[in-house]
Amino acid sequence: MTKIFVIHENPQWLPPLAEAFDRIGLPWAELDLSRGVFDLSSAPPEGVFYNRMSASSHTRGHRYAAELTAGVLAWLTRHGRRVINGPAALDLEISKARQYAALERAGLRIPRTILVQDDNAALIEAARRHFAPGPVILKPNRGGKGLGVRLFASVEALEAHLENAPAEEAPVDGIWLLQDYIRAQRPVITRAEFVGGRFVYAVEVDTTSGFELCPADVCATGDAFCPVGTAPAVPAAPRFTVLKEGIEAPLRHKLEAFLAASGVDVAGIEFIRDAEGQPLVYDVNTNTNYNAGAEEVAGIAGTPRSGPGALAEFLANELGHRQRQAA
Repeated sequence: MTKIFVIHENPQWLPPLAEAFDRIGLPWAELDLSRGVFDLSSAPPEGVFYNRMSASSHTRGHRYAAELTAGVLAWLTRHGRRVINGPAALDLEISKARQYAALERAGLRIPRTILVQDDNAALIEAARRHFAPGPVILKPNRGGKGLGVRLFASVEALEAHLENAPAEEAPVDGIWLLQDYIRAQRPVITRAEFVGGRFVYAVEVDTTSGFELCPADVCATGDAFCPVGTAPAVPAAPRFTVLKEGIEAPLRHKLEAFLAASGVDVAGIEFIRDAEGQPLVYDVNTNTNYNAGAEEVAGIAGTPRSGPGALAEFLANELGHRQRQAA
């Protein structure tokens, strides 16, 4: 019997999906690519492959998991297997610079961003030229979960940080991004969830505690980064809140068109609104997780309107289509 193969490197993120899959009787199996050996001269198993490789895999000791996944996805597509979030999606997952190019090509606004090779002198020079006196955001090109994202009140604060930063802070792909700090009306961002390329719901995320915005419960590690020289504020409300009103139709249509053009089936797309209320997109997460608490409060947990529920239904339809083609 054909089944869904979930490609991943972090089993801690699987239980909510496993529960949704099992609820509808969806046959599935794990394909852990934290490490692996594959015979490229043989054919892959039949089934539908759902790629959940994460840009942050290197932070869990899986430095080459994304590279291994790229090779496996090429093998799968060469043999005509249906891959959800295939090679094009992985390419965007591991590079914010490539995300931004694709977003702008789709007519979406992004914050002003400067690409810098891992060199402190070049970073400081670029920050002085483009962002002085500040503030300025520093983030790795390949990150995930908001890890390594820091806000500096001034270019001088950035320079002082770089002078004392340990070598292990260097970005895994050797590329830093300097980015505009968007002054929003409220300290929140919005994360819009899409399954099968279609909008499911949007979550408002409180950012007063920092930039580590992974919605999964297992991401609540308490090590989010805050503006240098400030103390984290305690959110006055739940950090993740499902928006009943969703997002405006023109933005939703643009985001869906971006996903279709980019070969992305499942994603969480994060954006912030400037002082005029205009959205700027700054991150695309093709390895999306969902916040169970927010879904519970919204009354959608365990239903097809939840993230895991919508994903289970989508994968079941894909598997059924694959089985009908093979019949």
